[in-house]
Parts: sequence; structure tokens; C-alpha cells
Amino acid sequence: MMTLIQLCIEFFKTGLFAVGGGLATLPFLYEMSEKTGWFTEQDILNLIAISESTPGAIGINMATYAGYMTEGVIGGIMATLALVCPSIIVIILISKVLDRFKDSPVVQGIFKGLRPASTGLIAAAGLGVAKLALLNLDVYESSRNILDIPDLPSILYGVIIFACMKKFKLHTLLCIAISAAVGIAVGF
Repeated sequence: MMTLIQLCIEFFKTGLFAVGGGLATLPFLYEMSEKTGWFTEQDILNLIAISESTPGAIGINMATYAGYMTEGVIGGIMATLALVCPSIIVIILISKVLDRFKDSPVVQGIFKGLRPASTGLIAAAGLGVAKLALLNLDVYESSRNILDIPDLPSILYGVIIFACMKKFKLHTLLCIAISAAVGIAVGF
């Protein structure tokens, strides 16, 4: 019961402060992982992969999966509700006052400050994922050989997927399906 309450508190805080969408929740998940031990960095990578490949908003999918990992079905439901509750409250409050103050220099300043903050949160999350997915830091720790740091097959595959998405305008779902098949076949 105590874990369920803590889960709700952690995801409520995440929902309240993760400005910028689903990927902006990643720094909070990393912190939650360190603080509670509910999941590992590898679990977070799996969480991202599952959340990206399932329908719905990535932040909500991550909360559902993390809650499920921690406290089963009830944990998944409660983490999801705790994550979205602050957004609902804030949107209702903002909608009530924004029309009256949308031209205010203070409101304009708030939005100008939130845009780069959102970008920074998403970039930090992206770099964290890239570190885990593209580097072999655990291998380097034991070998101390700098050449062991990059996971060259994963980097090459990431570049290929990126280039294919840009050049051929491949749909995200197709890239996810291809990546899953390649992962099974090659064993990334």
C-alpha cells in the first residue's frame, strides 16, 4: 500500500513538472529509478521501446508500464491517473484565465521561457537514451579500453534508421516493426 501511495506521488510530481510531453518525463523516471530502485536503466530503455511502439501518448504509456512493473495492474492504473491528473487541473485553470491574459507580457514571457525549457528536457532525455542505447559503458568499466565505449552496430543501425526516415519518409510504425524484426534476427 505504501509503495502504491509513493508511486502516485512520484507520478503526480512527474505529471506536474514534465513540461514538454512524454520524453520530458524521462529525467523524472531516471531520478525515480535511482531513488526508489523500482526499475533499472535497462528497464527504462525497454519502457521507452514499448511506449514508442504502442498506441497512445508516450508519457502515459511509460507511466502505465512503470506502474505495472512496480505494483501490477493497480499500479499501472494509478501511475497513469497520477501522471495525467496535474495536466487536467492545469489545463482547466489555464483555459479559464488564458483568454483574458493571452496578450499579457507576463504570459508571453512565461511561454517564451517554457519553450526552451521543454526543448532542454527533451534533449536531456534523448541524450540519456542515446547513452544507454549506443554506448557500452559497462564493458568499458571492466576493460578500460576507450574503443569499447561505442556500440558500433547499434550506432550504425540508428544512423540507418534515421537516414531512411528522412530520405524515404518512412512511417514511424514501419521503422518500429523493422527494428523489432532486426533486433530478433541480429540480436542487438
